[in-house]
Amino acid sequence: MKVKKRWIVIFLFPGTLLFLFVYLASIINVVGTSFANWRIAGSISFNGVGNYITLFTSAAFHKALVNNLIWILLQSTVHVAIGILFALVTAQKKPHAVFCKTVFMLPNILSSAALGMLFYNVFNPSYGPVNKIIQLFGNKNFNVNWYANSGTAFFAVTVTWLPFAAMIAILAAAELAAISDDIFEAAVIDGATELQINLLIKLPLLKNAIGTGTILAATSMLQKMDILIMTSNGGPGIETMNLPLLIYNTALRDNNFGLANAAGVLLILIGLASIGIINRIYRMSEGV
Repeated sequence: MKVKKRWIVIFLFPGTLLFLFVYLASIINVVGTSFANWRIAGSISFNGVGNYITLFTSAAFHKALVNNLIWILLQSTVHVAIGILFALVTAQKKPHAVFCKTVFMLPNILSSAALGMLFYNVFNPSYGPVNKIIQLFGNKNFNVNWYANSGTAFFAVTVTWLPFAAMIAILAAAELAAISDDIFEAAVIDGATELQINLLIKLPLLKNAIGTGTILAATSMLQKMDILIMTSNGGPGIETMNLPLLIYNTALRDNNFGLANAAGVLLILIGLASIGIINRIYRMSEGV
């Protein structure tokens, strides 16, 4: 037994060191400097909760926070629902299922920068197909600069990631593949319809996969920045600003690392709260 414990300690030691010196040390540094005035080429000085007061009185922070919360909610509901629905439909092993899975996966294969540039051109007011299609089937004078218009920018940015739930679909499909076909055959013999099988058998058995997918989807909104930079850059004004982009601008454009780290601390807290709420909703630790 002692030998077994010794090997457990040996195998855990590298991972523990990595966590302590890479993650924990970085978190301590971020939290500590969030209470300081810190600019490159300047000395670090303690300023208490001054950075947090500045944040909570900032219109840009309020907008970024609201946008982030809305995007987390949309990713946790609409995005996950699209992925689960796609997994349920393609699990029926129809001839077109493989083709559909391949097409659905394509946006996730592309880099975020490439996807951002793709949508930037799709919504381009001069030659983009969105305006051309609307002009063809509707208003011939329709011409909107989607990413520069305050009424359309949020929608245009959101659709660059919201429908593409291939990762959720993969998690659900893997979980479905692990379920014995005997369960579904027994349900069919008892007279269950396809809709009843999906709602009353498959979805409850997918609880952990849905919960895991929801956590991944929600937390992905806490690091979404590259697509924003490639499309709206947080504009027009601060209309599509989010916390990661606000942190980036505050640190590298405004040279205010103390204020940026204060926003980073709040971002970490939002992430932890999101994970806790999702775990509580799905009760993932309790089993099916």
